[in-house]
Amino acid sequence: MTEELEQLLKNLNLRRILEIYDEQLRAADKDDISYSEFVTRLVRAQFQARQEGALEWRIQRAKLPERWTLETFPFARQPGVNRKQIRGFAELEFIAKAENIVFVGKTAVGKTGLACGLLLKALENGYRCQFIKAQDLFDEMYASLADRSTRQLLKRLARLDVLVIDELGYVNLKPEQSNIFFKLMEERYRRHPTIITTNLVYDEWPNFLGSRPLVEALLSRLRHYCHTVHIDGPPLREPQG
Repeated sequence: MTEELEQLLKNLNLRRILEIYDEQLRAADKDDISYSEFVTRLVRAQFQARQEGALEWRIQRAKLPERWTLETFPFARQPGVNRKQIRGFAELEFIAKAENIVFVGKTAVGKTGLACGLLLKALENGYRCQFIKAQDLFDEMYASLADRSTRQLLKRLARLDVLVIDELGYVNLKPEQSNIFFKLMEERYRRHPTIITTNLVYDEWPNFLGSRPLVEALLSRLRHYCHTVHIDGPPLREPQG
């Protein structure tokens, strides 16, 4: 590689081509490939590197806690999960149809793993997504009241293609937090899907959201276009020691 070509590749930020140029040049000489094929190999590698980089950036922005995939989910150890149903979700039609998914079950049955797996699928397909623990979400909502940023918070969360809210039901809420949560679900209704994991069946939601009329209004929207998955199976986390 000439110094001029090296500098041009650096200036154009074509790092992957810079890394593989000599290797591909030797391979081209050995295989006696055309100039067109040689250039194609270089550009293809650069394109793949940028796609991988873009995915990594989306994963970081989505705050995905673990790189759990649906392909590695232990379906054989969790009879409470319908593999065929989850594979159907993985086709991501629920995003286009703005259909919510609610995973209900006890601790450690795989709710968060399935939600993360679906979120990763969406990220791999270019969707804007975010994962957030319910406690962190409600903390942000309460903090937004102090600096009057609630509208900006709702706008940011409402426009996400997929929003995962994890561990809903483990928190005690103030009325203001419940009201903001209702507004969020109202703004996402029929526009974008929300995936929720919870240990509470719907009849128990008034226990932490407080107002039964508000919960009824919330659930009428959340469940209108929704897949509710009850996971009745053994815990997947083995006790240590």
